Parts: sequence; structure tokens; C-alpha cells
Amino acid sequence: MPRNAEVIRQWSILKDLEASRRVTIDDLASRTGVTTRTIRRDLEALQTAGFPLYDETHDGRKYWTLEQKAFRRLSDTGFTLAELSALYFSRTLVECLAGTPFQRDVRSAFEKLANALTPGMKQFLDRMPLVMQAKPDPGAQSTEPRTKEVAQLVEATMQQRRVTMRYHSFSSNREKSYLFEPYRLLFGQGGLYVIGMVPEYGGLRTFAVDRIEQVSVTEERFEPLELPDDAFAHSLGVNQGTPERIEILFAPKIARYVRERVWHPSQVIDEREDGSLHVTLHVVNDWALKSWILGFGGLAKVLSPGSLASEITAELDAARQGYEAEPTPNS
Repeated sequence: MPRNAEVIRQWSILKDLEASRRVTIDDLASRTGVTTRTIRRDLEALQTAGFPLYDETHDGRKYWTLEQKAFRRLSDTGFTLAELSALYFSRTLVECLAGTPFQRDVRSAFEKLANALTPGMKQFLDRMPLVMQAKPDPGAQSTEPRTKEVAQLVEATMQQRRVTMRYHSFSSNREKSYLFEPYRLLFGQGGLYVIGMVPEYGGLRTFAVDRIEQVSVTEERFEPLELPDDAFAHSLGVNQGTPERIEILFAPKIARYVRERVWHPSQVIDEREDGSLHVTLHVVNDWALKSWILGFGGLAKVLSPGSLASEITAELDAARQGYEAEPTPNS
């Protein structure tokens, strides 16, 4: 039997025991679709790992129970055993999403959580990556983590204090100094960003933390504007703006892949007789949108707006010219 199936089944047993006051081996066998002999081996393995399982007899029947408060350290955390275990084995997912500046702190937090588990429990839960794993997006890890700058921005955000910031702009390829009021940090598109007010411009701006060269927290206070829960709800990336109606035609070859995912809450998908998909989005017409469309190559065609179709065409033409201008290494 595959090891993955065994881990999943034993985790299901733990969840069943937590949800039920008591349960019989026959019940567990019926729910998991295995023999009672297999269930007995699973229970023995879980007990050996240190999970507080015990049996008791009621009305002539033997029931199994999971003792929730068996460990003082577990009680101190406020977590149930299943919650703590779920956090522990999902740590690879959280570390992946946390972003480089926070990875050390995330690992430290999980090490503290792990202290409430016995070595046997940790050994059992360490097998969970065989079942569930996360892979960071390309470029998710910065070559120069901005740990100091992140700490300063968090401090300024919490205390509502202005910062002076030296920032390298990607579009202009030069550094510029800003007086900035940081509102919120967020992780998206493989990087960390900060959104806030630039008094000089009288409007909100978003900056990539990786391109912040220097930050100083001032004593000046600011009163933040109220931001929606999702400041970039209308963008496929981390941009703000007025959403537009975007229409794209996807070729039959890629239709199933497009149809089975939610690219944006506004999406409306219509399947045509030839198997192609007509997708309508109401999103900001920004680089994140263009990059997403270009990622499908010739399998996606912008129908409207015409200006976006022209921009995509220009990008494809520039790419083709680049290949035509330089000989390939093997030519």
C-alpha cells in the first residue's frame, strides 16, 4: 500500500476521533474502507508516535477516544491537537507564501509550536510533505532580502508614522526620494509590496519592497485613509485603477485549463461550438494583465479593447524581432 495512503488514513482517524466523543474500530474501518486489522495497526502506530489515544468499554463495547488535554504545553497554546498538527505539517505551505523577509520568523514560530508535540508525533507529521507540498513561484525569493526595511515599514504602519524613502523606479530606471505614509504590506506576484499615500502626489501609490534602497521612520504622524480589504481587487496583480471590460478568445487546445481555474472573480466564460472559450473580465488594464495574456502565446487573442490588442501585438512583434536579430547559439 502506498505510504501516502497510510498517512492520509491515519490523519483521517485522528480527525474522526477528535470529532466524535468515542468511536469503535468497526466504525473507523467502515469510514476509511479498510479492515479492522489495519485500523488496529494504525491506532497502535499513532499511540507509539505519542498521540494520546486510549480505549474504554461502555455497555460491553470497546470505544476509542482522543484525549485533547493530555499535554500541558498543548493546553497553553490554545490549539486543539488536530489544529496544532495541521499547522505543523502545513508549514511548507506557509513558508512558501510568507516571502523571504519573514521566512526566518515563520520557521521560528513553527519550532515553538513543535515543542508541544512529542518526537514521535513530529516524526509522523513530517511525513505529510509526501502528501502535500508547495513550490514557490519563480522569482518569489529575492536575491537581497529587505529584512531591515520590512521591519521599519511594519513599525511605521503600526504607529502611523511617515517615512522618508529612497526608491529605485523600474519604469524610469533611476532613484527618487519620497515622503511616504505606509498603509499596508502585502505579498503578491512572488514579491512583497507596500501601499500608501505619497503627499506630493496626493494619491495612493504601490512600491515593491525589493526596490526600496533606504527607509527612515520619522516622528511625523499621519491619519490613514480607509482601504478596502482587498486594495487590488480589480487587478490580476498588485495595481490600482479603473476596471475595463476585457474580452479574450482562447484556443480549444488550452480551453480546459482556462475553464477549470478562477482567474478573477469577474470572469464570465462562454464556450463556443469549435471548443474555444470567450472570456470576459472586468479588470485593470495593467502589465499584470498583459503578462498573463502573453503567457498563453498564440493560444490567446484579445478581442477588446482594441488598444490592448495593439499592445499585445507590439510585444509579440518585438519578441519575434529579437529572435530574428540574433543568431541562435547552434546556428
